[in-house]
Amino acid sequence: MDLSELRARDCVRDTVARYTHAGDSGKLTELADCFTPDGTLEVKGRSSATGRTAIVEMLSGGAAPADPPLTTLGAKFFQRHFVANLAFDSITPDRIETRAYFVVFGPDGADHWGRYRDVFVPVRDRWLIAHRLVAVDTTAPGSFLAARWSQ
Repeated sequence: MDLSELRARDCVRDTVARYTHAGDSGKLTELADCFTPDGTLEVKGRSSATGRTAIVEMLSGGAAPADPPLTTLGAKFFQRHFVANLAFDSITPDRIETRAYFVVFGPDGADHWGRYRDVFVPVRDRWLIAHRLVAVDTTAPGSFLAARWSQ
């Protein structure tokens, strides 16, 4: 492994972290900036969006961000994504393919979990997501995600 590959791997890890922190903070424009301008976010069996504006619209449901809802016990809602076991399946100077597991926690504990399959490409000094496939394996009973998807 040479220095350019090490740098590319670290840039991919940075993009994954920026995506996660932006999403958890409700900063959907920053999250979308982790994608190439024509990048695609695909949720297996649910929806797909191509382009940063479309990604923001898909994740916000087309509405302006609102204050976080309260849980049934009155606590303020939050979410925290944890990404684990990031594996680099293919690395070339123009494309990196990865896979990872994720779990999302909220005030009531684990909400939903699954897998990411990503394709990253170099854009200036960063590696950005050209395609992300999100596969949700399951949701917890009373899951925020499950309630949101049933609307």
